[in-house]
Amino acid sequence: MEKATIIKLHKSFEESAYEQDGLEYWLARELQELLGYTDWRNFLNAIEKAKESCKTTGEAVSDHFVDVNKMVKLGSGAERRQDDFMLTRYACYLIAQNGDPKKEQIAFAQSYFAVQTRKQELLEEHIRLKERLHAREKLAATELELSKNIYERGVDNKGFANIRSKGDWALFGGNNTSAMKRKLGIAENRPLADFLPTITITAKQLATEITNFNVTQNDLKGETNITEEHVKNNKDVRELLGKSGIKPENLSPEEDIKKLERRVKSADKKFLTNKNKKN
Repeated sequence: MEKATIIKLHKSFEESAYEQDGLEYWLARELQELLGYTDWRNFLNAIEKAKESCKTTGEAVSDHFVDVNKMVKLGSGAERRQDDFMLTRYACYLIAQNGDPKKEQIAFAQSYFAVQTRKQELLEEHIRLKERLHAREKLAATELELSKNIYERGVDNKGFANIRSKGDWALFGGNNTSAMKRKLGIAENRPLADFLPTITITAKQLATEITNFNVTQNDLKGETNITEEHVKNNKDVRELLGKSGIKPENLSPEEDIKKLERRVKSADKKFLTNKNKKN
């Protein structure tokens, strides 16, 4: 495909995109023309095939193919209702995949929407990684606050480690911190939370936050009293997870948070560099 054709088609597809509530979409009637379909009924067949493909991927069809209708003017000046669809970029990609790649418009669209979809996937992955980093930072801050709080109440660093380990024992169904490290293949000198999924990190943070609050609220003192409080809170959080069928001790470990942090920072730096070049 010639460069001039690519530039022309790219401009057409970009200008045909709409945005609503931060969501990019195309209208089927306009996409029909972009893809070179002259007959609406033939294009409807392509849409139906795309819907079937959407189902097989496990995506909700209604999230990507939204029925709409609008009033259009006829040659006589009268108006009639016309059926249409709002299509996400993923829906457009599936429609293009069901088209004839010998057509230039279809061949272009298959690549265009594939790239757009991949960008969305990368964005969503980047957001998930950042959420895990943020959860880990919140847990570290909450644990630091608790350690300072209980230090003033007669508990030293060794006592804090014991309290945290027994909290893990309650959260992980009888597996203390060391047991969970062995279970997940984590080095003993590394923090357990650096390898936990976001949901578990968040669970630990919530239990620790409650402990910290109640230690202050009820003026708890000494390792024994604070341990009992922390164990209770972790058991409560475990019970809450259990209602959704989640057993934290059975969840697989995730990427080392230190490696993840470096990867996210590198991606952010690359993004800023590319943005500055464009500007």
